[in-house]
Amino acid sequence: MKLYTFPPSPNSLRVFAVAHELGQNLEMVPVDLTKGEHLKPEFIKLNPNHKIPILVDGDFVLWESTAIMLYLAYRSGGRLIPTDPKLRAQMHQWMSWNTAHMAPACGIFLYENLVKKLLNIGDPDPKQLAQGNEEFARFGAVLNDHLKGRGHVVGNESTIADHHVFASFVHADDCGMPLAQFAEIKRWRGEMQATVPWQKALAVVKR
Repeated sequence: MKLYTFPPSPNSLRVFAVAHELGQNLEMVPVDLTKGEHLKPEFIKLNPNHKIPILVDGDFVLWESTAIMLYLAYRSGGRLIPTDPKLRAQMHQWMSWNTAHMAPACGIFLYENLVKKLLNIGDPDPKQLAQGNEEFARFGAVLNDHLKGRGHVVGNESTIADHHVFASFVHADDCGMPLAQFAEIKRWRGEMQATVPWQKALAVVKR
């Protein structure tokens, strides 16, 4: 299987981590977004949204990181997916919540403080960062309260939801996300970052 990816991307990293935890071997195909490689015709043929990551398994092409993680888990006999229907529903709930709320709030800091600098497209926008602070405070409080007394987002074992949500915070230190007031997120984030799958995933970025 091939994974077309921009290694620092949180969406790519969450797929790396899940693949490592499942023992799935992926051939990494780096796509340099800074050089516009995602706009080439051969890439758009794989994903008309011209975004990463993309999984290619023979003649099967799949995009969207959530779908890719689920596919890898299904290929591994359902590992990282709860068998209990209520826990499985909660896994999907937290992944949907992250996609709709937490990840966009984190993404403001990522774009304004890191991506703009990487692409040399201007200084951070104070209005956008103010909006980011407002949304981060709102949704960070939800996650922080939920994590009290928990080692995982759902249930007592690792699920795809852990990787999905953690990826939103993976660059928190480098882009100035306001985590100081959220002790539970900081504690859980440290635990996730120290796991073998995430150490392996992050090693790709550090090369």
